[in-house]
Amino acid sequence: MATWKNEAEAREKIKTMVAEYYHDFKANKTEFKPGDRVSYAARVFDEKEMCALTDAVLDFWLTTGRFADEFEKQFADWIHVRYANLVNSGSSANLIAFMTLTAPELGERQIKKGDEIITVACGFPTTVTPALQYGAIPVFVDVTIPQYNIDTARLEQALSDKTKAVMVAHTLGNPFDLAEVRAFCDRHNLWLVEDNCDALGTQYTINGETRFSGTWGDIGTSSFYPPHHMTMGEGGCVYTNNPLLNRLIKSFRDWGRDCVCPSGKDNFCGHRFDGQHGELPAGYDHKYVYSHFGYNLKVTDMQAAIGCEQLKKMPQFIERRRHNWERLRTALLPLADKLILPEPAPNSRPSWFGFLISVRPETGIKRNEVTRFMEEHNVQTRLLFSGNLIKHPCFDQIRGTDAYRVAGSLENTDFIMNHTFWIGVYPGMTDTMIDYMAQVIAEAVGGNI
Repeated sequence: MATWKNEAEAREKIKTMVAEYYHDFKANKTEFKPGDRVSYAARVFDEKEMCALTDAVLDFWLTTGRFADEFEKQFADWIHVRYANLVNSGSSANLIAFMTLTAPELGERQIKKGDEIITVACGFPTTVTPALQYGAIPVFVDVTIPQYNIDTARLEQALSDKTKAVMVAHTLGNPFDLAEVRAFCDRHNLWLVEDNCDALGTQYTINGETRFSGTWGDIGTSSFYPPHHMTMGEGGCVYTNNPLLNRLIKSFRDWGRDCVCPSGKDNFCGHRFDGQHGELPAGYDHKYVYSHFGYNLKVTDMQAAIGCEQLKKMPQFIERRRHNWERLRTALLPLADKLILPEPAPNSRPSWFGFLISVRPETGIKRNEVTRFMEEHNVQTRLLFSGNLIKHPCFDQIRGTDAYRVAGSLENTDFIMNHTFWIGVYPGMTDTMIDYMAQVIAEAVGGNI
């Protein structure tokens, strides 16, 4: 049996063994060969994440703790916001972001049942699901091609006296027209929620000021699911510069309680037993006062420990994603007569999540034939999530009702549903892998590069 002088020494020896384990059994020692599997995304990590995870396991705190506190501070500093709150997924982040705006503390700007939220049908469902489940009305507008983001020319058409917010995602790292959307929201006193789950690290400039996407709106959300820009396995974050919104975010995340004292710290505020809340008796324990119908969506400290190390790698992750995207686009330029290639939004520097491709219908080439060929040649493909969300079975029982409405046509949304797919540019990809994907795409459409 091992003998250690103290716990600190024991921890260091255990982490040293974990690092050795990583280098012996987890580090990738296989060089890619054309024909090997190319995934659209994968985790990129080293012994540092495994050692941090081990450190958290040895604490055996299990729920939110010191690593979560550290990550929230580091993330807020990195993305340049005042407040960041960890949750257990990007979908939970969107749920919390939306529900925060239903709080009565927001007065006339509170979202109530029957109020409208402008969004798009071409995206991931959990940007829209919270509004539908609450009883708000999503108003769907079309998107643009080749940016694949909300068509800001449709915003005024979508507006009504019931509109309270715009909640929309940046598509695969490419930001929507934040200048136009922010101005529209300011003009009509609307909330702006940026679903930033696919665009962490993207930069956008308005009037000479450059910020990260997710920080131009009132609330931003991120996902730390394994395919995303960084990972905790599962995990997400809700962030804001607004102190009232931050307090509400914490409440909805933590059971809806009125108290915001840190977990595991009793009477941190010094007023645990001297308040009057609702119709409760005076002095009722503030830890068990609930001002909202909330949830328990906190992250575990083990996940947060991984995130602390991943966050340190974000600059190099972002640069590699940009490199891979540019190399792939350059390689595919000779196929522009057959494929619509993506373009970055003006005034942006995207942190790419993926590379979107639309097959030109006039070529007679079918998207499904292309993706089937690619999959048969070990290149993993993905569609642009729902394509057109209102075409899905989840809408069967509400289709044609007043549970949602469509402003104008969804012509481009339907085009994407039928002709568009995407492939990965994650930072674990090498130039050889990028070049192989480009060659397979060329063969699939009968072109030369």
